[in-house]
Amino acid sequence: MQSSLTLSIGLPVALVIIMLGLGLSLRVEDFTRVLSRPWPIVVGLVCQVAILPVLCFGLVYLADLPPAISVGMMLLAASPGGTSAAIYTHLARGDLALSLMLAAVTSMIALFSLPIIVNLSLMAFYGEISAVRLEIRQVLQIFAIAIVPTLIGVFIHSRYPAVARLLDRPVKILATVFLVAVVLGALIGQWELLVVWGPTVGAVALVFNIASLLIGYYVPRALKIERRQAVALAMSIGIHNAALVITLAMSEHMLGNPEMAIPPAAYGVIAYIVAGAFVWVLNRQAPVRVGNSPAL
Repeated sequence: MQSSLTLSIGLPVALVIIMLGLGLSLRVEDFTRVLSRPWPIVVGLVCQVAILPVLCFGLVYLADLPPAISVGMMLLAASPGGTSAAIYTHLARGDLALSLMLAAVTSMIALFSLPIIVNLSLMAFYGEISAVRLEIRQVLQIFAIAIVPTLIGVFIHSRYPAVARLLDRPVKILATVFLVAVVLGALIGQWELLVVWGPTVGAVALVFNIASLLIGYYVPRALKIERRQAVALAMSIGIHNAALVITLAMSEHMLGNPEMAIPPAAYGVIAYIVAGAFVWVLNRQAPVRVGNSPAL
């Protein structure tokens, strides 16, 4: 399960370029709007930090998975949203500014919440506890890949709006091509893993992924949050930062247990496919644009 050169270098570079492009469709006012009305962020945090870990614990308990696999699933449930969630949000015509804001907030909260949930999981499944912590540099990497390039794109949009409009469609095409390439690369790279663990871990990861997306979309909708924001919350909640969890599980300075990295590795493949299908369904249900007004 070692990272290839393509994934370790090419993937972050591609993400930086795409996040820069996505920022071209945003304005500073989009972020101030999200901050001035924080209720969707609060709802997203409750779903991400409270509901998902409880749901995941119930799933692994009912599935009677081995201790290491169970802890790996709990690691996944406690992880912040992945940077790819913003790309899916863009493709599904969701609130991109909200998606990025939630990713930033959950990444900071994960510094404290993730070690707590991991240590409780170790106690529940192993009967022991260890001092697991998330390092600040890992959170900063998320900001460097997702937030900073986006802010640069926002700056370009504010200074050169014509350039931003010109690049909007090519960026959407690039994002689609990028996601297809990531899915194919993940399927090829992790094929042996999926064959071995697909019937057990894959099934649990699939159920958890679908449940995460549905909770992320329908809980906000039930609380009268508008559709575009519910789409952003669904993607941010349903697409976890599997790479961060794999690093935490495999690092000898942290958990040092490669078996715990199996669930997030399987989930990383499944989530891209399921989220892609979810985007397709959402876009088919989206109202038609009227003039220049966005679909709501």
